Amino acid sequence: MARVEKWRAQFEAVIDDLWAKPFSWGDHDCGPGLVGNVVKAITGEDPAKPYRGKYFDAKGALRIIKRKGFANLGDMVASMLPEIHPSEAKIGDIAAVKTDSAFGYALGVVNGERVFVLMENGIGTVDLLQCERAFKVG
Repeated sequence: MARVEKWRAQFEAVIDDLWAKPFSWGDHDCGPGLVGNVVKAITGEDPAKPYRGKYFDAKGALRIIKRKGFANLGDMVASMLPEIHPSEAKIGDIAAVKTDSAFGYALGVVNGERVFVLMENGIGTVDLLQCERAFKVG
């Protein structure tokens, strides 16, 4: 999976579109909604396609992760993208923030020293130093 020409403009357009969109399972969550849309914009490939519209709540999302044989969301992403140390992550790469939830991690998109993450009322940011895992996009 390689980055397409002019990926940066497409990355920024996706983030702008998602900025104030409220959280919604299976549509605008950290998987297909944020990470899937960003990876698709940057590479032209949609790793979230098999999961779009397949769940509508946390229970359904977790069921998919477990059925695929993954212990947590971070492991699922690691099956699709090469894992790198968070200090190597560049703009557009994926970051995983450890959580106490059954998912194990929440996903975000690296934007320099900050990581875009989904909050209840749209996109927020966390410090890249809070991320335990990262995955290279292109």
